[in-house]
Amino acid sequence: MKLDLQFVRSQFPAFSEPSLKGWAFFENAGGSYPCIQFIDRLTDFYMKNKVQPYYPYPASLRAGELMDLSYKRMADYLNVEASEIHFGPSTTQNVYVLANAMRPSWKDGDEIIVSCQDHEANAGAWRRLADRGIKVIEWHVNKQTGLLSIGELSSLFSDRTKMVAFPHCSNVIGHINPVKEISTLAHKHGALSVVDGVGLAPHGFPDLKDLEVDIYLFSLYKTFGPHLGLMYVKKELIGKMKNQSHFFKEGISRNMLTPAGPDHAQIGSVSGILDYFDMIYNHHFNEEAIPSQRNKALNGLFQEHEQALLRHLLDFLRSRNDIRIVGPSTTEERAPIVSIIPLNKTVEEVYATLTRHQLMLGTGDFYAVRPLMDMDIERSPGVIRISFLHYTSMEEIDQLIEGLKIALD
Repeated sequence: MKLDLQFVRSQFPAFSEPSLKGWAFFENAGGSYPCIQFIDRLTDFYMKNKVQPYYPYPASLRAGELMDLSYKRMADYLNVEASEIHFGPSTTQNVYVLANAMRPSWKDGDEIIVSCQDHEANAGAWRRLADRGIKVIEWHVNKQTGLLSIGELSSLFSDRTKMVAFPHCSNVIGHINPVKEISTLAHKHGALSVVDGVGLAPHGFPDLKDLEVDIYLFSLYKTFGPHLGLMYVKKELIGKMKNQSHFFKEGISRNMLTPAGPDHAQIGSVSGILDYFDMIYNHHFNEEAIPSQRNKALNGLFQEHEQALLRHLLDFLRSRNDIRIVGPSTTEERAPIVSIIPLNKTVEEVYATLTRHQLMLGTGDFYAVRPLMDMDIERSPGVIRISFLHYTSMEEIDQLIEGLKIALD
């Protein structure tokens, strides 16, 4: 089964938007194009149901039903329970709330391991706990490759380790970490596994039950939907956390980790992402399947397409002696997030030329400051990041390669 790219792209208004014609989008790790299903649900909610939800009049009842549906459908796709799903304003803010909720359950002198491969969203809040009696142990990346070593992690545990925080996939290194293996190791030492999935989720939603993580976070505006952060927290943990909402919300799992509820309409429109997934599944497969099985099938479809694009791009990049690829230079255990540093020209010169050739990319540190520090890469100008998704075409990859040839020569 091959991905029907024309059908996929027809679900994204950006690809028929006149102002974007001719431009190839390669800054998807910063935020994806939204699908029409999400846009329609958001517009519909604002037009018909933008009232306080859960009151006994039709517009309000429907608003609550739409919100509840988003919790349930997202949980079904991720293979968890609806009560374990939390929507907050962003992943960064979700982590800050989480850190404050978890700190009271730990004693002064307890330890947490925080990787240096993270986006700062899953690092900053944990590191701040050093000012509140928690010992922060750094898990550094390899200076040359940017990868994390499981062997090194094993040596960092002690009898006071309470948590390991790390990314499923770095937003500049691109390497996919063995989450299940790391989680198993953490649990062996009595520690929790907290995973930043922001970099990986756009390339396929994870099966959270299979990964055996305790907490998993990602951003919905990078997965074709609203500007919200999604946080999965294993239900057994909620009762051990300090309520971060109003005192009368104690014991209500949906509220305890969301001190200020995000836009009701955005939550109600989250189902649009699953509408899109269901449509793509039904277009490609004839078999009935529960949402978690649909998710698995879609992952295979998306990743096969993305890997073909990634191979083509990496083949070109490896053929050059004037580029440094940050992170792995092969497709093995790698997401299509590729950071490069030109060796004979400045980042600014190359980037300017790429922009003139209608290529939308990003430069800088992308808040992944710590891995760049470990690898002795200057934050400014940082790297040029190339990131794409299953809706990207081979023609756009060719456009990128042609732009790079001109920019580097």
